[in-house]
Amino acid sequence: MQTRRLLIALAAASLAAAAHAQTPPAPAAVTDGPPPAASTNPKVVLTTAQGDITVELFVDKAPITAKNFLKYVDKKLYDGATFYRASKPKGQVSNDYGTVQGGLQNDPAKVLPAIPHESNLKTGILHTDGVISMGRHAPGTAQADWFICVGDMSYLDADPKDPKNPGFAAFGHVVSGMDVVQKILGMPTDPNRGEGAMKGEMLVKPVKIVSVRRVAG
Repeated sequence: MQTRRLLIALAAASLAAAAHAQTPPAPAAVTDGPPPAASTNPKVVLTTAQGDITVELFVDKAPITAKNFLKYVDKKLYDGATFYRASKPKGQVSNDYGTVQGGLQNDPAKVLPAIPHESNLKTGILHTDGVISMGRHAPGTAQADWFICVGDMSYLDADPKDPKNPGFAAFGHVVSGMDVVQKILGMPTDPNRGEGAMKGEMLVKPVKIVSVRRVAG
């Protein structure tokens, strides 16, 4: 009897092993549709005295603002401009939160006409780390100056519940060179220069923007 039970057990084990060996492999995962297309948005490189910053311009989402920036680039109007402002919260020591601002500072020989305000409620571009956005006074006054966010700054976004807070017009994102941006953010500022919200935030030595060019390809 014991011998018979042993033979039955061995036979069952042999069948189980054979069944496991013949189990077909799980089918490969199938994805629907073609792979996502590469971005066709233009990129520009800002060559500065502190290093290069490359920015992708979201022409697809913010066409008015991005194309305005490209007009300055293609006319070479930003050549010789500067980063002139570094803004950090009071008491902020590290260079991982704030904004740096650059542009033409209303140079009458170079600025182009102001553009309509392109709200991020329409574009969907939020003021997150690395985003570039237009400086302005009232909505519709933006011309040639812009700032780059270091860290997430939702307070710069438009408030959908408050029409009196239209936010700022973001239009691109830094794809390389945030180390350069942070370096500029950490540079010394003059406590006595600047007006209004800009007082104490003007760089002692503005950083020269040697050139701004489209990235080939």
